[in-house]
Amino acid sequence: MTRLKLAHLAAVAALCPVAASHAHHSFAAEFDRDKPIELTGTVTKVEWTNPHARIYIDVEDADGKVVNWDFELGPPNGLMRQGWNRNSLRQGHVVRINGFLSKDQPNVANARSVFLPDGRQVFAGSSFDVDSGAPAPPAAQ
Repeated sequence: MTRLKLAHLAAVAALCPVAASHAHHSFAAEFDRDKPIELTGTVTKVEWTNPHARIYIDVEDADGKVVNWDFELGPPNGLMRQGWNRNSLRQGHVVRINGFLSKDQPNVANARSVFLPDGRQVFAGSSFDVDSGAPAPPAAQ
């Protein structure tokens, strides 16, 4: 009986990291689908890293103050399948990004699509589309 309890406990413990990982990657855990946002700004930094690429842009607010925004994208591998590469955006490029605000972090959002300087709209790998079943924006042409 003790071995059976130990085996059960080990199985439950082994599944705990999976649950934590799913919660971290769940759109609903971090972002608010009822708070869409669209901003235009100047790229200050691009991080092409796993598990999520990130774009940072400077945006001028209503008072004329420049605020740096952090947009989470999908993983680089998924972005490459949508027509991105690590050189798609550079510091100084002006882009328009739409997505959804963070539930609890100021100036943080999940990007759904990005309008590149050449006018192309590319899907940003938003986990909103995965979690909600919503169709993704079109891939880059």
